[in-house]
Amino acid sequence: MPDDGPVASRASDSSSVGALVSEVSALLQPSFGDDAHREARELIAALYDMPRHWPLVAPDHPLGERDRARALRAAARRAKGAPMQYAVGQAAFRHLTLDVDERVLIPRPETERLVDLVLDRLRDAPGGIVVDVGTGSGAIALALASEGRADTIIGTDISLDALAVARANVRRCAPVLRTPVELRAGSLLGAVPERPLRAVVSNPPYISWDERDALPASVRDWEPAVALYSDADGMATTARLVREAGAALEAGGLLALEIDVRRASVAAELVATDGAYEQVQVVLDLTGRERFVVARRREAE
Repeated sequence: MPDDGPVASRASDSSSVGALVSEVSALLQPSFGDDAHREARELIAALYDMPRHWPLVAPDHPLGERDRARALRAAARRAKGAPMQYAVGQAAFRHLTLDVDERVLIPRPETERLVDLVLDRLRDAPGGIVVDVGTGSGAIALALASEGRADTIIGTDISLDALAVARANVRRCAPVLRTPVELRAGSLLGAVPERPLRAVVSNPPYISWDERDALPASVRDWEPAVALYSDADGMATTARLVREAGAALEAGGLLALEIDVRRASVAAELVATDGAYEQVQVVLDLTGRERFVVARRREAE
């Protein structure tokens, strides 16, 4: 018989999903007002990696005291302003569920589109080494490793804290990985001596420090600064990566970057004027915004 939710404790002290929704809603009410009950349902569903409607269709599902305590801890964090993913300690990315906390960026739907772009453009050229620069939680690397056909995926990050989260996610996702994933500490491609590379993909920090105060509090106050901000009006990291990738990619190799919609033309110009690339494109996200730059390493002359 298939399981329809978290395993209930056999302890005599138990609750139900519906009762827990009410209890969590009361905790969230001072922070969320009329939205507290909806927030409670979403929190409990996310905590157990269930669909959002699960608390509505399974209110009598039994929960043990450990389940209740876990949910109340998550609710306390949510009430203090933690993003939902940090409150529950996990986030969905494509078909994966990943551990996340304040050491890494929360994976976003836009970045799922970046994975699509890489998979589409590498479909006819399997194998090789693909590098995810600034891997954070490992979301991009693990999605490519579970869906693509590279020989090796290497995820790099300057943050040792982020790499600790990524390692936990490599273990968590191991059953669905088709490609080995290596994690290395270092700035950009500095930890990857292998040459040539089939593809370099990245969601680099691209927000200017001057824009910090304009960010939503859920981003500004919770997500790691090292993954958000870059010097030179947000373009320093991207400019360095464009140069390094140009020297590391094989002829025809792929560069794929997620960028700030306000700096799409600047990023594309950086790539186009570098001299190492051709077929430079700005690609829209699902909302029609200029979100990605993709290019190919020039063929040897």
